Amino acid sequence: MLEEGKKAPAFSLKDQDGKVVKLADFAGKNVVLYFYPKDDTSGCTKEACAFRDEHSALQKAGAVVLGVSPDDEKSHTKFIGKYDLPFTLLADTEHAVAEKYGAWAEKSMYGRKYMGIVRSTFLIGKDGKLAKVWPKVKVDGHVDEVLAAVKAL
Repeated sequence: MLEEGKKAPAFSLKDQDGKVVKLADFAGKNVVLYFYPKDDTSGCTKEACAFRDEHSALQKAGAVVLGVSPDDEKSHTKFIGKYDLPFTLLADTEHAVAEKYGAWAEKSMYGRKYMGIVRSTFLIGKDGKLAKVWPKVKVDGHVDEVLAAVKAL
């Protein structure tokens, strides 16, 4: 997992519309980059809806929200449509960006080990450095913590 104060790794991924989005596109802005395992699953939906519900407050505080998962653009489009998500979702189908950020790791469920996304959030400051890192996010109350951190910048 990356450390606070370090430069955020650059990335370039396709969004739900197939448009290439780069971290550099947001130079001079605060970016909330959150990694989640899968579109339209219970925890991920709860987290996305929490970001949706606080989206205008996050925008007002000066932050752009970007969600990242290994799902493809088509899956993201359905997820956005189903829950009316007002922010961009990025398709990290090869999990290259998740690996750069340390959000791709071994997990286990019912005794079975596999590689997957570790739910985590990174607040990237206007200077391109990691202002705050939340490894192993618990969904409940997380968005409030992110909003408080954005306001503190």
